[in-house]
Amino acid sequence: MVFQTLIERKRDGGALTGAEWRSVLQGFLEGGVPDYQMAAFLMAVVWRGLAAEELEALTGEMLASGRTLTWAAGLPPRVDKHSTGGVGDKTSLILAPLAAACGLAVPMMSGRGLGHTGGTTDKLESIPGFRTDLSLKAVTAQVERIGVAMFGQSEEIAPADRRLYALRDLTGTVPSIPLIAASIMSKKLAEGLQGLVLDVKTGQGAFLKEPAQAIELARTMVALGEVHGCRTTALVTAMDRPLGRAIGNALEVEEALLALEGRGPEDLMLVTRALAVEMLVLGGVTDRPAAARRVDEALNSGRALEKFRQLVAEQGGDPEVIDDPGRLPQAAVVELFEAPEAGTVAQVDPLPLGHAVVAMGGGRLALGDAIDHSVGFVVSARPGARVARGEPVASVFARDPSGAALGLAALKEAIRFAPPEPTPLRLVTHRVSALGVEEL
Repeated sequence: MVFQTLIERKRDGGALTGAEWRSVLQGFLEGGVPDYQMAAFLMAVVWRGLAAEELEALTGEMLASGRTLTWAAGLPPRVDKHSTGGVGDKTSLILAPLAAACGLAVPMMSGRGLGHTGGTTDKLESIPGFRTDLSLKAVTAQVERIGVAMFGQSEEIAPADRRLYALRDLTGTVPSIPLIAASIMSKKLAEGLQGLVLDVKTGQGAFLKEPAQAIELARTMVALGEVHGCRTTALVTAMDRPLGRAIGNALEVEEALLALEGRGPEDLMLVTRALAVEMLVLGGVTDRPAAARRVDEALNSGRALEKFRQLVAEQGGDPEVIDDPGRLPQAAVVELFEAPEAGTVAQVDPLPLGHAVVAMGGGRLALGDAIDHSVGFVVSARPGARVARGEPVASVFARDPSGAALGLAALKEAIRFAPPEPTPLRLVTHRVSALGVEEL
C-alpha cells in the first residue's frame, strides 16, 4: 500500500475499499503510517466525508481492533445510552441505575470531560472510593450480578479509535460527522448491546450547534447501529441552556440523587424520562405509556435510588453518600450571584459556564490533569423567569477566592436579561430511528 495515493484519492473525493480501510488502520497502529500522513488523511475526510460503505468499514475495523464484551445466555435485554455531551448533563448517572431497576441489563461505558463538557466518569469519581477502571471480565460479572456497571474506556476496547482520536484532537479534525459517528459507535458496539439510545445535543452548549447537524449525526449513528445488528434510536435534545441546575462533578451527583427520587429539576426529569422510555422500548416494552409508568414506578418506589446505592457499593464507592451528600467533595468558597437588574431572564448560555468549570479546576487543560470535583455552579435562573434586582439567581462553588471571581464573571456573561432573545429550543425535538426522523 502506498499511503500517499490513498490520501490523494480521498482528497479528490474518491472512496476506499473495506480492505484499504483495514490496511490504513493496521498501518497506523503498527507504525507504518506516520502521524503526519494520517493527519493529512483525516483532514481529507473532514473536507470530503465518507460514503456509507466507507463509514461501515471504518467503524467495523475500529471495533475489530480491540475486544468486545461477551454475555451469558439468559440475561435481560442489554441496552445502553450515550450522550454527545453538554453542560449540566447528568442523565447517565440517573439512567443507568433507573434502567436496571426497570429490568434491563446496562453495561454503560462512559468518558471523561471533553472541552467544555463534563464527563460521566469524572462525576462518578467524585464519590469517595468509586472505581471506574474495571476490566471487561469485571464488567460482565457485575452486570450479570446486579444488572448494571458504569466504567471507563479501557485499552481493551477500540484501541484504533483511541489512537485516532488523540491525533484528531491535536490536528483540528474532531468536527466531522462520519468521524464522530465511527468513534462513538465503535466503542458502544463493543459492549455487545441489543439496543442503544443516543442523546444528540444541539444548541450553543453542544458540539453540534445547529439542529440540522444534530439530526444528520443521529441518522448516521442510527444507521451504523442497525447495520451492525444493534437496534438504535436517537433523541435530539436541547443544549442552549444547562440541563438541570447543577454544573460540576460533585454538584451534579447530588442533583442526580434527587432525580433518582423523582425530585430533580423539571427539565432534567423530562429528558431523563424520555430517554428511559426509549431504552425500555428497545428492551421489548412495545407500549410507550406502559414504559413510562414503569419508569415512574421505579423512581417513586425508591428502587432506582437503591440500585444506584448497590452500584456505588459494588464499585468501591461510599454508599453513605446516597443518604448524606455532604460526604461528597465540598467547595472551600461559595458565593451568591445576584441579578444586577430587575427583568426577565432571556438566556442562560451554557458555554461560558462549561469553560469556567474547567478553568476553576473542575476539568482538564491537559491529559492527566488532576481535577477538583467540588467546583461548579448551581443556577436557579431559568429563561423566561422574572427576577428582582438583587435577587440571588445562582451560586459559585470554588476552591479559592480567585476561582470564585472567575465563576462570578462567567455567570455575568452567561445570564442575560431582557430584551428577550430567541425562544429557547424545545427540550426534546426529534426521534430518529430506523423508520426515519419524527418531529416530537
